[in-house]
Amino acid sequence: MKESLKRELSEIEAAGLLRRERTATFITDREIVVDGRRCLNFSSNNYLGLSFDERVSGFAQSSYYRYGSGGTSSRLVAGTFEIHKELEQKLAAFKGKEAALAFPSGYQTNLGIIGALLKDGDCVIMDKLNHASLWDGAKLCGARIFVYEHRDMDSLEKILRRVEGYRRKLIATDSVFSMDGDLAPLADIAALAKKYRAWTMIDEAHATGVFGQNGRGLAEQLGVENEIDIVMGTLSKALGSQGGFVCGSREFVEYLVNKSRSYIYTTALAPSCAAAALKALEIVITEPDRRERLLKNAAALRAKLKSAGFETFNSESQIVPVLAGGASEANAVSRKLFDRGIFAPAIRPPTVPEGSCRLRFSITSAHEQKDLDKLFDSLSSAVEK
Repeated sequence: MKESLKRELSEIEAAGLLRRERTATFITDREIVVDGRRCLNFSSNNYLGLSFDERVSGFAQSSYYRYGSGGTSSRLVAGTFEIHKELEQKLAAFKGKEAALAFPSGYQTNLGIIGALLKDGDCVIMDKLNHASLWDGAKLCGARIFVYEHRDMDSLEKILRRVEGYRRKLIATDSVFSMDGDLAPLADIAALAKKYRAWTMIDEAHATGVFGQNGRGLAEQLGVENEIDIVMGTLSKALGSQGGFVCGSREFVEYLVNKSRSYIYTTALAPSCAAAALKALEIVITEPDRRERLLKNAAALRAKLKSAGFETFNSESQIVPVLAGGASEANAVSRKLFDRGIFAPAIRPPTVPEGSCRLRFSITSAHEQKDLDKLFDSLSSAVEK
């Protein structure tokens, strides 16, 4: 076993694709210390800085003292606490749905939704660039998988014309795509779903707290909240905590409670994480300036990069990728940035397709103009164009 794994790891390393953890010894909402070097952090999804907000951590601490450090049991045995139910009620109201369900992670949420709803005889229709958790849920559920070209509605409609005979038809898509930073055409997807009697599921992990007048996500911004059947999100990222959630009809949530294996057969979300997310949600609602500052930061950086000739794909969000080419090139640029005090690990296959390795810069509301200027100057000097 050891030799077999060693050989494969050597092959991965030779291709420039070996992954290793980088251990941080200190972190703030702007900076991180890795390998003894203090850097500006452009790889965090703590988009609104709420993970370090004292109101969030203070409320989490009070929950810790009340409920203990862990979930203590699965939700259907002895692991459902008042804080879980309060969070779920607030999430449902926030997303404009009848009910919500919290999971220990976003990954488990997507696996649990798709695995509960679909089986042999059903089909799931996926955007080509969906998140890995959606793909894994689709692969594990037993349903037939159809794939449409990225954000291509003609491609989606061609598939919908072919799947009339399936028992259940689910269109699943990210709303903000995590590697490209571009946006799903949710209004068009909702219209096609209605036309062909398909269900809709969106992953709002990178949109919740960021998009929409009230921070409810891209569905709110595009005016299609009532047209989407299933809205998934995370308690991490903009909400600064840990965990995942899904919102929908009361019947849908009750169905998951009875059928979702990744909900039923795992220890409950830690109550302190639920409390942190609850307080963060309150701040998202009452402090819109955070997301306004975030998107302004991202737009300013993106415009500057584009004007200098950098390829930023079709990003329209706080995720700003810059094409680097192959794995060796991306790794080299990442190392040069690190030497200049910028932390931005290279994104390589299998996370992104061959030939599209990139530096993915995650912008936050805490970044200052001087941080963005340093990133631009460092990248310009690190990349041979």
